[in-house]
Amino acid sequence: MPTPLLATAYLPPVPYIAAMARAERVLIEQWDHYCKQTYRNRCIIAGPDGPLSLTVPVERPTEGVPMRDVRISDHGRWRHLHAEALRSAYGRSPFYEYLWDDVAPLYERPFTFLMDMNDELTAVICRLMGIQPTVERTTAYTTTPAADVVDLREAIHPKRDPATTLPTYRARPYYQVFGERLGFLPHLSAIDLLFNMGPESILIVGATPSRSPARKP
Repeated sequence: MPTPLLATAYLPPVPYIAAMARAERVLIEQWDHYCKQTYRNRCIIAGPDGPLSLTVPVERPTEGVPMRDVRISDHGRWRHLHAEALRSAYGRSPFYEYLWDDVAPLYERPFTFLMDMNDELTAVICRLMGIQPTVERTTAYTTTPAADVVDLREAIHPKRDPATTLPTYRARPYYQVFGERLGFLPHLSAIDLLFNMGPESILIVGATPSRSPARKP
């Protein structure tokens, strides 16, 4: 099975986790440069009034700095605001009270580097969904990855439709807490899928569990 090569992502979207779920090994690019308006420091969740973007502030300057060296800024109490936004959006979802304690501590840890925090949040999502790929960071930047690596670094992007950039991915509708009001919102952060579907999240991302998934209520 090809190894997906992905950019780092903050609470990554469902297509990102789906790419990880189908692989035994995953590479995360750490030598690319920070880009604005990408999933590197941004996620999209379902708020009561529609899609809501949460952005992690980063220290400037970031131009020309490898992603592994991009530092988080503590400007504006963003950790508290993001945690409160997640509580507001998913406090009434079926699995929030059973899974929030696994996520909340990461909003209390004083991460210095964006990639370190992203790695930890992604690992928690994978663990709670019951998927366990081997995740490694790249050792150097290349424009021509090895033959057994599929380059998805720019394929998963807020302004691109995964249906066109990921030929093997198909969005699968699932229960969303505001679904009756807003209709189904695709390609949100995988935290949306996890809080709404719990152990059945694995079925949405199209993989077979490799370990015990999130527990049912």
